Amino acid sequence: MLSLNIREMNIEEIDIVRKIRLNSYSDYEVFVSKEHWSVLKNTLLSENDINSNSKIYVAEDENEIVGTVVLFPGEVKAYDWSDSVQSYPEIRMLAVEPSARKKGIARALMEHSLKVAKEEGNTEIGLHTATFMTKAASLYENMGFVRVPEKDLEPMNDGVIVKAYKYEL
Repeated sequence: MLSLNIREMNIEEIDIVRKIRLNSYSDYEVFVSKEHWSVLKNTLLSENDINSNSKIYVAEDENEIVGTVVLFPGEVKAYDWSDSVQSYPEIRMLAVEPSARKKGIARALMEHSLKVAKEEGNTEIGLHTATFMTKAASLYENMGFVRVPEKDLEPMNDGVIVKAYKYEL
């Protein structure tokens, strides 16, 4: 039985969080070029999340970290590879350990991020997801996120579009 606890990450847990990110995102390696995967992998391991006043949340099941998400504040450069800056917070790097999937962990992390953003006085929140991340896109759309195509990105100029979404809090 799932006994989920979501809390802010302790800095000494960053290596665990990064490992979960890599484990979670490794499924996508087959969808992109080696160069694209290298950039994505470096993003997952980047220091950007701990150097930007963002909040990293972890989901624990029976005291084991099984998922994570980053909530970047508005007006912060959330992507190493883009100068794009949004006026609203952005959810990034949602990741669930593959062995813990299909238990509602991703949705719980998303709902927690929405709650925190609203409590901080924000009226909207955004995120980006690559076209090949279809399960993630489905989750976001089912939660009420709407597409904002004018904020889409193509970081590698290789045809892989990172689709923008926004949610009114």
